[in-house]
Amino acid sequence: MDSITLLCTAAFLAGGLYWFVCILGSAEQKGKHAVQLSGGSIAKEKVQDNYDQYWSFFRRPKEIETTEKVPDFVDTFYNLVTDIYEWGWGQSFHFSPSIPGKSHREATRIHEEMAVDLLNLKPGARILDAGCGVGGPMRAIAAHSGANVVGITINEYQVNRARAHNKKAGLDKQCEVVCGNFLEMPFGDNSFDGAYSIEATCHAPKLEDVYSEIYRVLKPGSMYVSYEWVTTELYRGGDPEHLEVIQGIERGDALPGLRSYKDIAEVARKVGFEVIREKDLAKPPANPWWSRLKMGRIAYWRNHILVTILAWVGIAPKGVVDVHEMLFVTADYLTRGGESGIFTPMHMILCKKPEIKSSS
Repeated sequence: MDSITLLCTAAFLAGGLYWFVCILGSAEQKGKHAVQLSGGSIAKEKVQDNYDQYWSFFRRPKEIETTEKVPDFVDTFYNLVTDIYEWGWGQSFHFSPSIPGKSHREATRIHEEMAVDLLNLKPGARILDAGCGVGGPMRAIAAHSGANVVGITINEYQVNRARAHNKKAGLDKQCEVVCGNFLEMPFGDNSFDGAYSIEATCHAPKLEDVYSEIYRVLKPGSMYVSYEWVTTELYRGGDPEHLEVIQGIERGDALPGLRSYKDIAEVARKVGFEVIREKDLAKPPANPWWSRLKMGRIAYWRNHILVTILAWVGIAPKGVVDVHEMLFVTADYLTRGGESGIFTPMHMILCKKPEIKSSS
């Protein structure tokens, strides 16, 4: 090969790599670029160790039952996955039913707007987002409803990402983000006009603990809606394949243990809520929520190769490859859970904090 041909080939490869890494953006939408992948608040040289620690948590199942250990475990998980989620998925870390003729982004926005519509609030109301992530739902809900949204997430890196996104969207006056544990929130009693959580309370070791905190901060007569990750009536704990799928979802998504759909309303009533409505939003006629995972298989492999290269040359931290592989495997478990009908990420429950009865 002569020097001119070699030079042209090298230039073509370099240009292709630049486009692939810096221009292409995420698998689903233009967003965080691959060269920006990090371990969140974890130092670059400690990402691999933190991933190994995260995975070892499941080798000691008794620790999963220890409530005080779970927040740190979840915080580590979101340090590891937040950049990858933003890069390959977008700013809303949840699922939604696919809608014919609508993009994934549009379907996600509609799913989020439905949550706040159920709360039946006026513009200017103060709403709690319990487990806000980087704030994708918060911004959609604020823009749609005119409400002021206060989000809480345990992960400091997500707080900084959410604040940056809020400012860029021009919603920083409407959207506030607080770093904290939704099991012990730094908010006063009866201080919110409504509340929602979208696929977030699954990280609580005990649902009763987070529901009671949300109940505490809501004003009497206010509504709360949650989209819960649960096993459905089709799940059989004695079926080895069912068990494998559910445990795979738990390991790959930092869950101390998936709950049954039967537990949700029972817990809500136990803490004092009136249950207004309950429905699995994934059931027909809703279109499959997991189709997005299946459609992205080529993109997952493309991204995995890219992450491997970036880690090899030292741009991405060591450990990011393992995290990406974990999420790829988890996507398969989620798909199997959806196709078999034994798992849903959108069991919706709408609750109301009772009005204060007059003493007269």
